[in-house]
Amino acid sequence: MVKDNDSKTWIQIAGLKPISLAVGSKAETDAYRKAEDLVNKVWGQYNPKYKSNFSSVEIMAMVAFKFAWLYQGCKEANDAVGDYLKEFEQQLDELVVKL
Repeated sequence: MVKDNDSKTWIQIAGLKPISLAVGSKAETDAYRKAEDLVNKVWGQYNPKYKSNFSSVEIMAMVAFKFAWLYQGCKEANDAVGDYLKEFEQQLDELVVKL
């Protein structure tokens, strides 16, 4: 793997050529590393299972879909929490005004 510097980090997905990404902080670099590891983990699970019937591109599409599906579930959960907190804040405001 290519070494990181202060403004770039490199990721490698599914054994392909490393990709350079601009980074603004160590936290961002760490987040990229975690994302890289997660994608490679799912790729490592899917590739052996499906490589006899699907191309690498099709398998990567399955990986992308899995992450999109997970993202959508998290977004829906976060939206529900946001709606709940907004309603709770309104109720709290009403209580404070009554006092």
